[in-house]
Amino acid sequence: MYATISDLLLDLFGINLPLPIQTFGFFLGLSFLGAFLATQSELKRKEANGLISATNKKIKFNEPISSVDYITTTVISAFVGFKFFEMVLDYDVLVQNPQLFLLSAKGSWFGALAGGAYGYYTKYKEAEKIKGKEIEEKSITFHPYQHMGNILAIAGLVGILGAKIFHNLENLDEFALDPWGSLISFSGLTFYGGLIMAAIAVLVYTNKNNIPTTHMIDAAAPGLMLAYGVGRLGCHLSGDGDWGIDNLSPKPNWMSSLPDWLWAYKYPHNVLNEGISIPNCTRNHCSELPNPVFPTPFYEAIVCIFLFFILWQLRKQFTSPGLLFGVYLILNGTERFIIEKIRINTTYNIFNHAITQAELISSALILLGVVLVYLSKSGKLQKT
Repeated sequence: MYATISDLLLDLFGINLPLPIQTFGFFLGLSFLGAFLATQSELKRKEANGLISATNKKIKFNEPISSVDYITTTVISAFVGFKFFEMVLDYDVLVQNPQLFLLSAKGSWFGALAGGAYGYYTKYKEAEKIKGKEIEEKSITFHPYQHMGNILAIAGLVGILGAKIFHNLENLDEFALDPWGSLISFSGLTFYGGLIMAAIAVLVYTNKNNIPTTHMIDAAAPGLMLAYGVGRLGCHLSGDGDWGIDNLSPKPNWMSSLPDWLWAYKYPHNVLNEGISIPNCTRNHCSELPNPVFPTPFYEAIVCIFLFFILWQLRKQFTSPGLLFGVYLILNGTERFIIEKIRINTTYNIFNHAITQAELISSALILLGVVLVYLSKSGKLQKT
């Protein structure tokens, strides 16, 4: 396993390059990029086919720079300088734990002064440039795909927040032991928590910008499946705890030509340092699980990337609004419900049955998907 991209480069290419990039964080970024590109492409296609349209907004130009603008820019620039200068001066500490470094009080006051001064100067030059000019109001055309930058930012921030909230609700005992560490760690993200919170926030934004909900969710469906698959690759490569239950059974004959780790794996050098010590290990992460487990993140990655290609092929064939997203919910919910049977997770006792949070949510998503498919096929979503 590779806790950081530096570990990955060292193992694969023999390059010892200390970088402040954790493996899971890197793949999380790739997952957002994949979802962004796929959804943007779909919004462009839908607009070209006349399914959605651009809108006009009136924008004011040459407005005077306010005191709030000066203060905001100066403070943000000061914070960037505060952290950036310290990153350069104490790079080793940054590499060891980037999240803790960024969220700590550690920084350079000289960098803060320099950054704040630069931020104030840029606003001053901007004010001088528009000084004496009349305020103009122009009508600007915004295409749906041009909102993707804002959509990505909203989905990223709210999604990660939702993923952390749902994970900590599911693991209150771990949160109680280390609240701060649980909040800032890149590990411990519940996908469905992120999906639910991000979906609500994004749909509020797109509704305000006149993008029909059904076409928006259809456009996002393939990208969401791709993002989940790529994200699970990050879980597997970093060993962030999303592995399966103990698997002590012998590898079946039909897998005889495949590597042993595809059937059962101990996740050596996992980012959580969970398990027992690895003899003669000199790396930062020197633990592996005492018993081999099902590598469920890898299974999910393969299945969901495959399902992405299926949805990508279906997107042009499905003409009823909301239908593609309904199918996505059914596929995603079914995949997750099945994998939960061999995956470790916190369970709830409901009617004397041990049920996980993901099983509850995935069941709800399957039902919602069935309802969406019915409403879409019956033509009841045409105007939404």
